[in-house]
Amino acid sequence: MASKLDSSKHGAVAALAKRSYFAGRTVLETMLRPHGLGSTQWYVLYQLAHDGPTMQRDLLRILQVERATLSGVVGALVRAGLVEQIPDHIDQRQKRLQLTKSGAALWATLPDPISLIHHTAFDGIDDADLETTARVLRNATERLDALSRKGPSQ
Repeated sequence: MASKLDSSKHGAVAALAKRSYFAGRTVLETMLRPHGLGSTQWYVLYQLAHDGPTMQRDLLRILQVERATLSGVVGALVRAGLVEQIPDHIDQRQKRLQLTKSGAALWATLPDPISLIHHTAFDGIDDADLETTARVLRNATERLDALSRKGPSQ
């Protein structure tokens, strides 16, 4: 009986984390739609606007997306004239991404969906509760990442 209760409790936490993620993503996509951007495109622009030129291969790790997904997103941003790919001076096969003038101008006009999501979701919640939640989710994510590296047999 305790096993079923624990499983239900853990399942509820996972389900709520997933629902929260999807609710935030819906807000993000709704805010970006009028600008013709998807969420992954926005995250690429965010990275380039905040950290400057970035190697495309590094974005795979930073954004945690598949290579094919990132290639499509970057291709769309390049075709739109928002991002340019510059061959690396050491390895011409590697590409460094940077905002174009048009990309920087667009970025300056975009809303800040992350701040809105953060304030809407977390304003008024006790800091200690937020710290506990962050710690629990970080720990759970690290455990799941470790399990995924071990493979499906675990």
